[in-house]
Amino acid sequence: MTWGVDNLPYGVFSCPGERPRVGVRYGDKVLDLAPALHDEVFAAPTLNPFMARGRAAWHDTRTLIQNKLTGDVSVTEAHLVPLDQVRLHLPFEVADYVDFYCSLEHASNIGQIFRPGTEPLQPNWRHLPVGYHGRSGTVVVSGTPVRRPQGQLGKGTFGPCQKLDMEAELGFVVGVPTAMGSPAGAFEDHVFGVTLVNDWSARDIQSWEYVPLGPFLAKSFATSISPWVTPLEALPRIPGRLQDPEPAGYLRRQADWGLDIALEVLLNGEVVSRPPYSAMYWTPDQMLAHMTVNGARLRTGDLFASGTISGAERGEQGSFIELTWNGTDPLKLAGGETRAFLQDGDTVTIRATAAGLTMGEVSGTVG
Repeated sequence: MTWGVDNLPYGVFSCPGERPRVGVRYGDKVLDLAPALHDEVFAAPTLNPFMARGRAAWHDTRTLIQNKLTGDVSVTEAHLVPLDQVRLHLPFEVADYVDFYCSLEHASNIGQIFRPGTEPLQPNWRHLPVGYHGRSGTVVVSGTPVRRPQGQLGKGTFGPCQKLDMEAELGFVVGVPTAMGSPAGAFEDHVFGVTLVNDWSARDIQSWEYVPLGPFLAKSFATSISPWVTPLEALPRIPGRLQDPEPAGYLRRQADWGLDIALEVLLNGEVVSRPPYSAMYWTPDQMLAHMTVNGARLRTGDLFASGTISGAERGEQGSFIELTWNGTDPLKLAGGETRAFLQDGDTVTIRATAAGLTMGEVSGTVG
């Protein structure tokens, strides 16, 4: 079962007339954790209080849930709520949001598109995981409509974005904070789990504003995440990609944190891309190390994302700017339509699996 005891992603749900609270997905139901485990931390409308308890509590709670679900069914049956009877909410209160740029293929493609005739990668790209600080207040749960942004499209030109795009990403959710001035320790001591991310992007605004400081308004209008957070403990790990040159000491991997996750991007229900997370150049432990090496503190609820996930093969790119090469080679859809970039009314869905586990999906419709 893809939503069985080996999975158990956490989320926040509510029934009509009731307050939001924490549950885990099991099959086509949600286990209401506060009464099932007799723990009021799960009566909170966010995962943050539970995530702050730390790694040992995460492990012990997961084991307890697994034991209850595989033991006497009558003990948990009263606390299993059918999924079609609940509303799903933003699963955690987002403290800070950082977006990285960790795919070699994506960075190379964007470099060729935005800087034709020059070296695709900037000189520093292979030496550090490049990132930027986003807007936590515009992180929204799957299903929230996405409004087309407006802004400067070039010199003397202002108006609605004409090149609205999406980005298929994986987000990492921080549970345990750090003190100011103290770099993070082991990755699994701080990161609670992962969630799917769509970092909506206004490419025409981005191409005008990103020099000299990088993305700003082109990225800050909406970032959608899945309502489910998959515990780190559920995910199988693989060796990370070979890196050349060898990274600086603080970025040298202490453990394998490559992840074999297969994503799919759907436009109006049709699969248009299958990005492989296993192809990512920089691994999540390196992202965390770089994000905190200067002493910047972590807070419970911090979200950092991988950046667009793209593979080397055609149809593995995680954004429309790559799939259509900035609109010059539009996608041909099964119904006869074409797409260069997103149109009003389009729905983008990102879903993923890892070793047979379903990681949920994140969806949004352009309004």
